[in-house]
Amino acid sequence: MEAITNFSVRVVQRYLPSAYVLALILTAFVFFFGMLTTGHSPLDMANYWGTGFSKLFKFGMQMTLVLMTGYVLAMTPIMQTVFTGLTKLAGNWRQAIIITIVTSFVCYYLNWGFGMVAGAILAREMGRRVKVHFPLIVAAAYGGELVRGPSSSIPLVIATPKHFMEEAIGIVPVTETLYAPWNIFLTVLLLALLIIFFMFQKQPEKIDLFTSSEEGASADEEIDRSQMTPSDRIENSRIPTLFLGLLVAVFLISQIITKGFSINLNTVILIFLGLGLLLHKSPHAYQGAAAKAIGAARGIILQFPLYAGIAGMMTQSGLVQDFSEAIIAVATPTSFPLLTFLSAGLVNFFIPSGGGQWAIQGPIMMEAAHALGADPAQTIMAFTWGDGWTNQIQPFWALPLLGVAGLSARDIMGYLLIWLLISGLAISGTFVFVAAMSG
Repeated sequence: MEAITNFSVRVVQRYLPSAYVLALILTAFVFFFGMLTTGHSPLDMANYWGTGFSKLFKFGMQMTLVLMTGYVLAMTPIMQTVFTGLTKLAGNWRQAIIITIVTSFVCYYLNWGFGMVAGAILAREMGRRVKVHFPLIVAAAYGGELVRGPSSSIPLVIATPKHFMEEAIGIVPVTETLYAPWNIFLTVLLLALLIIFFMFQKQPEKIDLFTSSEEGASADEEIDRSQMTPSDRIENSRIPTLFLGLLVAVFLISQIITKGFSINLNTVILIFLGLGLLLHKSPHAYQGAAAKAIGAARGIILQFPLYAGIAGMMTQSGLVQDFSEAIIAVATPTSFPLLTFLSAGLVNFFIPSGGGQWAIQGPIMMEAAHALGADPAQTIMAFTWGDGWTNQIQPFWALPLLGVAGLSARDIMGYLLIWLLISGLAISGTFVFVAAMSG
């Protein structure tokens, strides 16, 4: 295993282009492949790309804010104390990796946006204080991203009355999908395999340690108040950030009381924002931390619109429908969940948005499941797991984590490529077994 992983790391570091160049290559591939297979003209494909380009603007801004507010929260003095406590639990690099994996996996399970930032920040702090190969621990932190927990949008949508496919498949409760015994078993199995996989790794002879140009972890600096102007005093007063932080807290508490507790991207942003405001000493300190965080978001800003354009070409040209129908043509009731998992994983590489992919590919797959007599709950979860599976080698989803860690995709993808194969075998085997038992 160690030799295979080392080979994968060397190959990826040598041949994988930057995440931005990879997005450009995928754009060109889908452009020409769409023309060749669907008969659309270059002008058609250009129009499909252009109309899709702006589709992820809202989501891109949400992800930028998740990264920035989470990063700023991590730079508060109290959070640095928390991270120091966690790192003190790690007596060596293997213990550091186990703590990072378990913590990030649990956070990903609760909410992938929260897990993305929490895992990256913990890996960063472990790298700051423990002698560990930094790309290795960052890859370990990202490995849990594939887990599908209570914030997974597709099973939640299908369990909601009046969802857009209710007439075709009815309502499928989460007890048959997310909380089915076999799905809980799969979740625990993947956590165990993730820990085992990274425990088998050996640090290279030349360890790449964490490096940062930041002078300190916290942006809260002591200011000489005797030299302050009135405007400086406002900038360095706790009152403005305390007021806004409490305003956020009151709103969140009000929402919980009236609507119940639920975590989505907007909630995560507000939680990070409120805590960051309350825990930083002043607007000056908060802005200083935000200035350091903004640079980490450049990958999101540059690449999300490109993937939106790719999705536009994939959907409007008919490539997704053609591919789905080709899968259905060779499926049986027993093999259909497995083929759904594999097809969702492949399409996800080009349309890295679970909700958007489900809206396009989901109805086709669910109609086929009904015609074949395949279990709808298994089909839904197969699609959900497939959507998360190839995120391991899709830089789109790793961008926030890489931004916080200060690494490039090629630094971690060698490890994640092998983890993709291991997790894929575990998930595929589970669906084959469950489908066979159901049949």
